[in-house]
Amino acid sequence: MAVTPRRTILIHAAAPAKPPTGAACNGCGLCCVQEPCPLGMWVSRRRRGRCRALRWDAAQARYLCGVLDQPRRWLPWLPAAWARSLARRWIAAAQGCDADLQAEPR
Repeated sequence: MAVTPRRTILIHAAAPAKPPTGAACNGCGLCCVQEPCPLGMWVSRRRRGRCRALRWDAAQARYLCGVLDQPRRWLPWLPAAWARSLARRWIAAAQGCDADLQAEPR
């Protein structure tokens, strides 16, 4: 029986709990803190660790994809509407949580 290694990742204390797999994203940030999605790999220029485009929104008390929230910062050569559309497709926005992670209760 293989033992799955445990890894501790730090998230904002006010972040919402991870939703069940398949449920709507609630901005918990676990997936993007764990590792960047394909778009995050491209804009972050990294394959592991926290996505550089991930940002905490204190007013909403949730994490946001910076490419969706601030497209001119991450994809300045594209019109903002195009960048958002591209980002939604690449991060599978509105498709439900697909993070295969287990979060321990706080």
